[in-house]
Amino acid sequence: MTEYIVIVALISVSAIGVYSLFGQTIRSQVAGLAAEMAGQSANTALQAAKKSADSAVQKADNKHGLNDYNAENH
Repeated sequence: MTEYIVIVALISVSAIGVYSLFGQTIRSQVAGLAAEMAGQSANTALQAAKKSADSAVQKADNKHGLNDYNAENH
């Protein structure tokens, strides 16, 4: 039972990390899909998704160490 709790905790932490990095991108893409299904143009939502994805990639490329733990600009 304890092993399952540890596995669920690791999956939860991983999901939170992915969502915090790509959350805005996912929301923008879903908004674009909803707009297209409603018969509207999704250009604005798709541009927002691209901008968020580019920002997430830039943040992921930054190198961080323990000395950056309390830094304001992550």
